[in-house]
Amino acid sequence: MVTMLTTIREIQVPVLALILLGACAAKLMRAVRNSSISAGLGPTELFPRRLRRPAAVVVCLSEVSLGTALILTAGRLGANGWAEAVRLGTALLFGVAVCGLVELREHRPDLGCGCFGDLSVRPVSARTIARACLLAAAALVSVGTPELRLPPPGPAAVADLGILLTELLLVALLSPEVGEALMRLGYSEPCEVREADGRRALTALYRSRLWRQYSHLISSDVPADMWRELCWWYVVYPVHGGQRTGEQHGSGQQGAGQASAIVFAVQVKPHRPAIRSALAGPQAAGTPPPAGLRRWEPTTPLRSAAL
Repeated sequence: MVTMLTTIREIQVPVLALILLGACAAKLMRAVRNSSISAGLGPTELFPRRLRRPAAVVVCLSEVSLGTALILTAGRLGANGWAEAVRLGTALLFGVAVCGLVELREHRPDLGCGCFGDLSVRPVSARTIARACLLAAAALVSVGTPELRLPPPGPAAVADLGILLTELLLVALLSPEVGEALMRLGYSEPCEVREADGRRALTALYRSRLWRQYSHLISSDVPADMWRELCWWYVVYPVHGGQRTGEQHGSGQQGAGQASAIVFAVQVKPHRPAIRSALAGPQAAGTPPPAGLRRWEPTTPLRSAAL
């Protein structure tokens, strides 16, 4: 019995490290997709707007630092009290998380916790708070355990693996993110209704071969117009005079005439979107998109950063 309790205490270290590093990685993936480090971190909404980004940075740095330190101090580097300090810091982090989740549930019940980035979109529930409490308790019980060693092959290793899997299963049962992940694995959202950021379309455009080939024709740092129609973003740029619309520009031949704009079409796709282009006549730059289509206007010139 004593041996099993000791094993349970020791196993908390790799479990906590795995959860902390996984949570940080999920947040960073969402930050990259949304071009914002504070995107998807529910508790940061409780801070004043100017403090939300610093708070999100502190959370991510704390997770990756403590997760890495838990692994490093599990062996000989944990001597002289370093292991205890890291595990107490981990318990403090999860204790603060419990308080933040309770506040978020009371004041912003519509928001997810953001614990695992895009997967933590459901409103904070008792399960989410219970998970944070469990992890805080796990960090506390790991304090004072000896240097972590791999068990010898045999029944002891099987028992340790069973305890580890049992705890991971318990954490999964308390995690709404598991259901969200399973639902996303079985469902592919049609591109016509998929949420897409115009900035990502512009970034893909600026990295494309067509942009490098025809950017010398463009006379403005920002699009003259940009809108989305079903599975495509359309981006209109004015061009220098003297271009003929009969030239080949990625999407086929156009009728002869003088061009005043180049139109890029960028597919709504997370990775490697198809991109087409065509020179258009004088009416293109001043003609609004069809009624009912979603329009997007960049607020800052992105072309210079891409070049």
